[in-house]
Amino acid sequence: MKAERGFTLIELIVVMAIIAVLLTIATPRYFHSVEKSKEAVLHDNLALTRQVLDKYYGDNGKYPDNLGDLVSKKYLRTAPYDPITESTTSWLIIAPEDADKGAVYDIKSGAPGKSLDGSEYKDW
Repeated sequence: MKAERGFTLIELIVVMAIIAVLLTIATPRYFHSVEKSKEAVLHDNLALTRQVLDKYYGDNGKYPDNLGDLVSKKYLRTAPYDPITESTTSWLIIAPEDADKGAVYDIKSGAPGKSLDGSEYKDW
């Protein structure tokens, strides 16, 4: 008589238990790293856009009327992206004190909530 080849139910349950334990360890770390990377992209996008706003002011003597002006005048290829809200339109626009100097002096994230370090996104 030839022995049947295959796995027993106990062997399959042990393998599934091992996989479950590994997933419970890896999953939280994965989601933490995703949030951390989104925050890093947000920091970089804010820094780049603020530099571009300063260059625009230096070239034109006033700030742009909207973020679209930075794209139309080739200061940026596309509108800045907020990875937290997953949008290009959720920015909080800060106008300069003198209204004659344009409309976009600075931008901040429009994302609700707090970052991993406990600060509010809107304060970045």
